[in-house]
Amino acid sequence: MTDFRAEHHLATIDADGALCDVIVRFSYDGLEHIGRLWFGGPAVGDKPLPDHGGIPGRTVEEAIQLAERFTTDDLLRRFYRARAEKRKYLQLRRATEQMLDKVKYMNRIALSMKGGMLDADGARQELDLIVKQLHELVDTMPSMAGVEETR
Repeated sequence: MTDFRAEHHLATIDADGALCDVIVRFSYDGLEHIGRLWFGGPAVGDKPLPDHGGIPGRTVEEAIQLAERFTTDDLLRRFYRARAEKRKYLQLRRATEQMLDKVKYMNRIALSMKGGMLDADGARQELDLIVKQLHELVDTMPSMAGVEETR
């Protein structure tokens, strides 16, 4: 089982006279594909800006279809919301999201092993790898704490 990720260019919108690319990035949580809108381009600056709302689908294609239903006005409202709620500590936030993804993945591996879908030795090796990755991530987090990223 892998942590599947994909992205899809949804649109380019005009936000206050500047172009803004709208991308949908997907992650798979073991049950469904969750899309998140990311805004990039001249309207945002160097670092893409995420919207905090999710777009769930049984497949990436289904989530894309749901995202494609957004009108330009919907996308602009989401852009303004994302800009108003932008996080300052993005590096620490990304590390926290990676930690949560790894913990969820660890649980899926353990459940798959208990359910007989994975052999115990292979699952144990995968769990050990995840624990190692979590330790490495935690070791880097103090240097990220309190560091603001400006746009």
